[in-house]
Amino acid sequence: MRRSDREVKEFKDIVAIMEQCDVCRIALNHNGYPYIVPLNFGMKVEGEKIELYFHGAMEGTKYDLMEADNRAGFEMDCEHRLVTELERGNCTMEYASVIGQGHMEILPEDEKYEALCILMKHYHQEEFPFNKAVMPQTKVFKLVVEQVTGKRRKKQGY
Repeated sequence: MRRSDREVKEFKDIVAIMEQCDVCRIALNHNGYPYIVPLNFGMKVEGEKIELYFHGAMEGTKYDLMEADNRAGFEMDCEHRLVTELERGNCTMEYASVIGQGHMEILPEDEKYEALCILMKHYHQEEFPFNKAVMPQTKVFKLVVEQVTGKRRKKQGY
C-alpha cells in the first residue's frame, strides 16, 4: 500500500468497515478482463476468517465465470464525505474502503437457508422472516476471503 499512513491495520477495524458497507463489488476473470458485479452481501467472521455471502438468479454470466475460474477480487467502501478548502482551491474525499481476494463457492441446497439468514442479518437488526418459497429459485454463493486490506482517509480538522 503506497499510503501506509491510511492503512487500517487491525483486523477488527477492517471488519468494522465491512459491517458499515451495503454493497460488495466482486471482480471475476472474463477472458483476461475484470467482470465487476455490485452485490448485496452478508458476512460471517470466525476468528480471522471472513466469508461473504451473496444471492442471485439461478443462471447468469457470473456463474459461468465462477465455474471457469473461481478466484475473485472484491471491494467495498463507505464513509464518503467531500471536504473542500475554498480558500486554497482544494478538495478531497474522506472514505473507508476494503479490498481483498479469495475464491467463490456455489452453495448446495442444504446450506442456502443459513447463508440467506446471514445475508439478511447484515441489512436488518432483527430476524427477518423471508419467504422460504423463493429458495429453490435462488442461487446462493460465497466468497471465502484469503486476503484483505483496509484503508481510511479522514481529513484532519474537519
